[in-house]
Amino acid sequence: METRRDRLVADLIKSGYAAVEELIKVAEAPIITNAEDDPTAEKLKTAAQAKKIAIVEAFDILQRIKEEEEMIASLKDGATGAVKANFAENYGTGRR
Repeated sequence: METRRDRLVADLIKSGYAAVEELIKVAEAPIITNAEDDPTAEKLKTAAQAKKIAIVEAFDILQRIKEEEEMIASLKDGATGAVKANFAENYGTGRR
């Protein structure tokens, strides 16, 4: 039975993929356009940083989506994937 949380997670995953597609557009956009024949070094540096951030963020989003999809798949298979531990133990070991 699908819960409200399941629907929200599915919507977030779809939104994540859409965000990655937009970040790819940013990364693919040319730094130098015909309108600017002589861009300054500062503009080039800023544009390069923006592209780097877009690429890194896209990979971060894809990684998080992969983790969520794996967790969903493991829950559907009946495995909880969580060790019975208190909050502090889970937090300290990275299991949240």
